[in-house]
Amino acid sequence: MPFLDKIQLWAEERPHDTAVVVGSSRLTWAGLRDAAAALPGQSTNTTVLAEPNSSQFIERYAAAVAGERRCAVLDPQWPAPMIEDVTARIRAAAVPATGKDELVDGDPSSTFLIGLTSGTTSIPKAFTRSRRSWQVSFEASIEFFGLSQDDRTLAPGPLSASLNLYALSECLYAGAAFHTLPTFDVGDAHAAISHDGITRLVLAPTILRLLSERGLAGDVDASGIRSIICAGSKLDARTLEAARRWAPHAAIYEYYGASELSFVSGTRLAAGQPLDASGTGIGSPFPGVDLGILDDAGRSLADGEHGNISVRSGMVSNGYLWGDDGQALRCLDGWFTVGDQGYLDRGTLHILGRRSDMIITSGKNVYPHEVELALASVPGIELAVAAGAPDDIRGQKVIAGVVPAYGAVTATQLRSGLDGLLARDKRPLQYFLLSELPMTDRGKVSRKVLLDWIKNHDPRAQPLA
Repeated sequence: MPFLDKIQLWAEERPHDTAVVVGSSRLTWAGLRDAAAALPGQSTNTTVLAEPNSSQFIERYAAAVAGERRCAVLDPQWPAPMIEDVTARIRAAAVPATGKDELVDGDPSSTFLIGLTSGTTSIPKAFTRSRRSWQVSFEASIEFFGLSQDDRTLAPGPLSASLNLYALSECLYAGAAFHTLPTFDVGDAHAAISHDGITRLVLAPTILRLLSERGLAGDVDASGIRSIICAGSKLDARTLEAARRWAPHAAIYEYYGASELSFVSGTRLAAGQPLDASGTGIGSPFPGVDLGILDDAGRSLADGEHGNISVRSGMVSNGYLWGDDGQALRCLDGWFTVGDQGYLDRGTLHILGRRSDMIITSGKNVYPHEVELALASVPGIELAVAAGAPDDIRGQKVIAGVVPAYGAVTATQLRSGLDGLLARDKRPLQYFLLSELPMTDRGKVSRKVLLDWIKNHDPRAQPLA
């Protein structure tokens, strides 16, 4: 059961307590239960939601997974043709709805969520999750993050993003108040933290840096925040330093996971605890997860050996509705992997990145993720993107684009800044100053776009001497 039985329980035990806040709109537990229960059932077993954050969205989401129904949440910022295409594909797989419209959870093994994840084509892959997989995930994350009913969680991003949709669902399951915003705005997020008694943040590192730095500049009090959960990319030293100053009492969590695998590993940094910002380590196995590094034949590899990051857990998705190319989610003798590469070192998982991103230069394997983490730790660098460019002598050469945090930056500064952070044979041979990050039309950082800019002499990527 994901969370509907829990909503019924909290509505009986604490009917007037706050369940959800979206901007100025507030729902109590009884109000959420009654509003969701009053929504008419759909003619098919599948509801597609593609809309901005609102209390009505949350009501519809709860109603859409009643019984053994299922829901797909799409990003409303996608291009209209993509939304139409994905919606048509999902509806083609739907069947007529059966059973009553009561706000209760269906069979734990049944599908309740259709998730979308990026693929090699313009159409995202669609995978499914069972009710049981999220219940297991809730129990594990509540334990790991220490979520309690006294917490007030703010996830300021769009609920169409899996990080925020999961945070909402986790809070509904745990009986903890969940706060979000109709659209992301730094001032509105600060106002919620100041006036709503927020104790817990769930957000990407880039948003944490923005809130922390502007919060410090604007003297926004964040001393009541007890925990900060980050995912989506690895924390960098500048973000951590700003967050420590702004929210001095907060434990900071970062974790690694994949849409199809759920949680894999995580780490907790107590208030004041330092971060290995240039390293690739991202904690120990998540509660309930068996973690191993396997080769392509499914053989277990020893500490320090690179291979497929693989898990056994009850949180893994069921598979795909479409988009399964045989490589996206593989099962190796009971172990599941999405092809991310890494290694274990005394129980700590180190992430190297996707094999498809690997650069082979002069016979050596270099993962862009390692290069990007090291460059992001160089003073004065905001963000970095690394890639492999064709090279007649080496096969490929490592190149990197950087977005400076402030002032000017030179190639000499970058080269000297990598001393002690990155092996010489992994260092970029050429640097480019980026006026913006190379992004796909779906808003994801793209190494291919960076290479296209360089090949076409795009003014957004200027060579650094």
